[in-house]
Amino acid sequence: MIFERIAPEQHDTLDGVPEPSETPRLVGHRQAADMLTAAYRAGKLPHALIFSGPIGIGKATTRRSSDLVLHLTRPLNDKTKSFKTVVTVDEIRKVSRFLSLTSHDGSYRVVIVDPADDMNTNAANALLKNLEEPPARTLFILIVHAPGSLLPTIRSRCQVVRLTPLDADDLMAVLETTEPLPPDDPAARAALVGRAGGSARNAILLTQYGGLEIASTLDALVTGRKSDVGGAFRLAEAVAGRDQAIQFDIFNRRALDLLSDAASQAALAGDLARAKTLSDTWHEALDAISETDTYNLDKKQHALTMIDRLNSAMRM
Repeated sequence: MIFERIAPEQHDTLDGVPEPSETPRLVGHRQAADMLTAAYRAGKLPHALIFSGPIGIGKATTRRSSDLVLHLTRPLNDKTKSFKTVVTVDEIRKVSRFLSLTSHDGSYRVVIVDPADDMNTNAANALLKNLEEPPARTLFILIVHAPGSLLPTIRSRCQVVRLTPLDADDLMAVLETTEPLPPDDPAARAALVGRAGGSARNAILLTQYGGLEIASTLDALVTGRKSDVGGAFRLAEAVAGRDQAIQFDIFNRRALDLLSDAASQAALAGDLARAKTLSDTWHEALDAISETDTYNLDKKQHALTMIDRLNSAMRM
């Protein structure tokens, strides 16, 4: 079946995968959906909601539409023809103009910020002003991967709806609607579910963009007893090509996950010094990813440096 996209492409659009607005049904999250439906029918819907949870589990798909919906996300940079790395204040300024419109049948006006984690400081402060005195029958929905990234004053004005990762059955139900289909082999499916972490987006990246191979190769490089210089160069070349933006993102996300998981394990084991070192390395890695994107630095060199950083931190 040939997929024809209707909605505009976003910064995180995947080829052949529908946007949330193009998705006809919600998989999973039934309890949250029922709660929101009941609140709406009872006329008790809050003026602002935070849909919180890991990336790719269906937070944006859970939202309910109305006849007037404003969707704010990272805008396109007209000069570079690529998407900006933040939700800018100019995007948030669209809210005031949007709220001046009148719904023709009295239904809700909905403002969606997706993801709200990506707002810069000016954008966050501008949104806060709108949240302080919202007009009647207006609903703000903030799609948030990490609630701690938001201003406390924004969080305090929103009701948080926590969405959990999809279970194995729901994850496979989503993948059955994509091409290529998930593997038939039970062991391969189990490996995919384990790697995806309950995220349909992660599962799609793993199956369609070589994510399983990238993640397993990086894991082997940083957990092996000996350094593999040749393997590191091959992986860096594989994720740093001109048309490999998604693969490069998969590489970076796996690197951050490895550090985060190792830091958590060290903390649980009571090794607080190691946990702090790994946490500090996680922040350094995140800064390096941002700088590489912002200043268009050499991606191959970034990948090699990241592997060295992981080797040093994981083998200490």
